Amino acid sequence: MANEKMMAQISSKGGFIAALDQSGGSTPGALRLYGIPDSAYSGDAEMFKLMHEMRVRIMSAPAFTGDKVIGAILFERTMDGEAQGKPVPAFLWQDRSVIPFLKVDKGLEAENDGVSLMKPISGLDALLERAVKLGIFGTKMRSVINLPSKSGIAAIVKQQFDVAEQICAHGLVPIIEPEVSIKSPDKKGAEAILLQELARHLDALPSDRTVMLKLTIPTVADLYEGLTRHPRVARVVALSGGYTRSDACKLLAANHGMIASFSRALTEGLTVSMTDAEFNAALGQSIDEIYRASTIKV
Repeated sequence: MANEKMMAQISSKGGFIAALDQSGGSTPGALRLYGIPDSAYSGDAEMFKLMHEMRVRIMSAPAFTGDKVIGAILFERTMDGEAQGKPVPAFLWQDRSVIPFLKVDKGLEAENDGVSLMKPISGLDALLERAVKLGIFGTKMRSVINLPSKSGIAAIVKQQFDVAEQICAHGLVPIIEPEVSIKSPDKKGAEAILLQELARHLDALPSDRTVMLKLTIPTVADLYEGLTRHPRVARVVALSGGYTRSDACKLLAANHGMIASFSRALTEGLTVSMTDAEFNAALGQSIDEIYRASTIKV
């Protein structure tokens, strides 16, 4: 069964998860970094078409396979699109041996009590039903912690686990992502509170529930190592959070049991003007660097 193979791969295979899930708000910036200015398109349809072409170029590159990239997180429009004549989730798993995940959150509420909760996710059950039919394995949802507020962080983690339960009910594996901002004035303090809240909620999960965690690389190395061994956790992955690829990889390599799930750090240096040979070589180097940081620890 595909899900059993996917679960075995996501739980234990060496490698990392590619985050290809920029949504409406972050797409213009991603395109700019790729060398496509805002003036090159007008309206969302053209913007998302250009973004889809970039993602298909990445997913089709020779180095983008399950040998090192064990999973990929998709934006809803990417899930609904095609790559080389196939639905993207089927292309990823059948042709590349890469497990498809879907970003399901609808963005963030305004900051309150030191945190930004997720906006309500309308139509989530219908989206999850569609995702299951398309062969999606799991989901991802992000909220953000700015300050070491005990009540704020408790609210973030509760919301994440409440929505995770809804996702698990559809047979999908949720990636819970309470990002601690790397610009937080007390990142270390916020992470200590987050660790306690995550452990408390994980310990309360029933034995038939499995989740993943996507966390900012902690200030204290190996802070989350215990979570990587928790029986309810399939994998703990790290977001790059605005760090350069070089910095993110150095920090990640000091955290045993954590693997990467990078977005900007993965595509750093890739541009639309590159020849396919140049593009594939640059992406291959990026994948190798992130793979090493995810598998070889200091």
